[in-house]
Amino acid sequence: MSSKRQIKLGAVPMGVGGPGRHNLWHDPEVPADASVSVEWFIDLAQQAEAALFDLIFIVDSQFITPDSPPHYLNRLEPLTLLSALAVTTRHIGLVGTLTTSYNEPFNVARRLASLDLISKGRAGWNVVTSGDAGTAGNYGRDEHYDYDTRYGRALEHVEVVQKLWRSYEDDALVRNRETGQFLDRSKLHALHYKGEHFSVVGPLNIQRSPQGQPVIFQAGDSHQGRDLGANVADVVFTHAPSVEKGQAFYRDIKARAERLGRNADDIIILPGAQIYIGDTDAEAREIERHYHAVDHSFEQALAEYGRSFGWHDFRQYDLDAPFPVEALEHARSSFYTAAKAATDQAVANGWTLRQAVAAGLQLRPNAFVGSAETVANEMIRWFEARALDGFNLYIGHPEQFRRFTREVVPILQERGVYRRAYEGSTLRESLGLEIPRNLR
Repeated sequence: MSSKRQIKLGAVPMGVGGPGRHNLWHDPEVPADASVSVEWFIDLAQQAEAALFDLIFIVDSQFITPDSPPHYLNRLEPLTLLSALAVTTRHIGLVGTLTTSYNEPFNVARRLASLDLISKGRAGWNVVTSGDAGTAGNYGRDEHYDYDTRYGRALEHVEVVQKLWRSYEDDALVRNRETGQFLDRSKLHALHYKGEHFSVVGPLNIQRSPQGQPVIFQAGDSHQGRDLGANVADVVFTHAPSVEKGQAFYRDIKARAERLGRNADDIIILPGAQIYIGDTDAEAREIERHYHAVDHSFEQALAEYGRSFGWHDFRQYDLDAPFPVEALEHARSSFYTAAKAATDQAVANGWTLRQAVAAGLQLRPNAFVGSAETVANEMIRWFEARALDGFNLYIGHPEQFRRFTREVVPILQERGVYRRAYEGSTLRESLGLEIPRNLR
């Protein structure tokens, strides 16, 4: 395993179009059923693996409205999809989103451990707490959990899952036909756990994988979210709008981890990134402007605006009246951090609702746009400034992903900041993470 710090890369498929990309499915290179086409995902995963990506990252949610982005309206369940990718790839990590709010630890532990064994140690779990408040109604609850409950439950959930993953010691299953011994009973451990949110007897009925246990991913920018990531995550998925803000987030997560007694180097920071490549910098900026214009519209943005506010419908308001600050109350159990930021910005600028939606639609030029050389240089600049440890690349228009893998990846390799071969067979080996000790 190389001792030199190197850029990590993840691929985040947007299918037929995620938030802000409602019209992505109009691209003739994107199958109209891409989000439920296992063949499309297999092809994308194999492209990413050929370019030596660390992982493919499947985002998920379990509540929709007719105004949800196309990819959300009709998509495959993450672990079912990743099981198919596990048998059609060999090295790339397979990361799936599962909520701690509406799953039980035993079920999550078993499903992820199964994927980890099927893939021979390439599974990862993106831990989320379900920001879409409407999810409660799909699971027999009248109300969604409040912020503190969601994050308290999440921390306990992950801890219980990790305990379940330690049910078997590594050599517990003897499988000795000569002696007739299949199990060393002394090396199988029940849990008998009782906590604030969960009660689990155990043990889990599946052995550890070659990487010990799945890699834990987490995304959340609130104070509770950052604390959760610093506490349990191996990899934190975030958003970094500038080098300076990326550095601030990087330092904050590492400092929180150290206060919790963790080694800061054991946490990898991977922001999401949009990348556009042209033959020249000017052409790449024109490509960025073109896709920004065609992939969304004001009407779609207005309909989608309420997602952070618990899918509150902003179409009921006068577009040219002052921004309806009272709508923030609907975000209390949803994506409150994002909703409050949007509200505060609207108030500070004296915006009408129309202006607030339009502001969200404005093109904010991405940092990673230009010729292949320009994009590679900028990626390296952010990496060496320790604003991040790598990038989760949003995969939208297919020709842009192909250009990245064919043109940018070789430059990163030539500059010595990206691998020329996989370091091993597991996700932990790719990411440079230690196998967790099976403490008893």
